[in-house]
Amino acid sequence: MAGKGEGPAIGIDLGTTYSCVGVWQHDRVEIIANDQGNRTTPSYVGFTDSERLIGDAAKNQVAMNPINTVFGLCYIVVQLIYRVSLDFEYFGIGYMF
Repeated sequence: MAGKGEGPAIGIDLGTTYSCVGVWQHDRVEIIANDQGNRTTPSYVGFTDSERLIGDAAKNQVAMNPINTVFGLCYIVVQLIYRVSLDFEYFGIGYMF
């Protein structure tokens, strides 16, 4: 938590299906709304020849563009962190988090 004289703290919840961002300031958490006014955003990112799609826009086009749409990233991130931590342990470097 932010102490006196410090700026706000930002937290990101990268969920399997939805993600959100919150800010701790003035002794409370505020969940930030996205550009559509929603406080959660589908955890999808899509790419076309001309643009990058995020959230609902990416989720809505996944059937037409599955090869260029990414979702379920939290599983990949967790696996990467787990594997890196095993490497650190194996080489005796210590736990990084």
